[in-house]
Amino acid sequence: MHSINERIRAKSVRVVGEGIEQGVFPIEQALQIARNAGLDLVEISATTDPPICRVIDYKKFLYEQKRKQKEIKQKTARVVVKEIRFGPHTEDHDFNFKKNHALGFLKEGAKVRAYVFFRGRTILFKEMGEMLLLKFAQELEEVGKVEQMPTMDGKKMTMVIGPKKK
Repeated sequence: MHSINERIRAKSVRVVGEGIEQGVFPIEQALQIARNAGLDLVEISATTDPPICRVIDYKKFLYEQKRKQKEIKQKTARVVVKEIRFGPHTEDHDFNFKKNHALGFLKEGAKVRAYVFFRGRTILFKEMGEMLLLKFAQELEEVGKVEQMPTMDGKKMTMVIGPKKK
């Protein structure tokens, strides 16, 4: 939090602000400059020597900071990951059905985590699972790019496909 007015502990401060005399002043004189302008003296950078203080309306300053934080938060991209599950013996119809879902997800900008789940003795068909995932990636290469090649972790073989940049 920022120190304001009488809460500033420095003996002298560097004063900045619009329409006021700028420079290094003793704290009493800096407070007087702020009072004459009808504003607050706000400590912006306490670590410098001397500390930097700005003559501004403190409530307006807090509002501006909150608005900037909100803007930054809105600009950060939220990555949505959708999962699509296959079995090692997935038939063509099911494959096409799931491929169409993945196309929709990628067009919306979401990533797709496709995985083949091996149950019981089907773990013997790892090659079929890998071929299935590679075929899946090849079908989606117009709208997506492979971010992670098929890897085996436990009973799952997983691959991640992200949307292509427009």
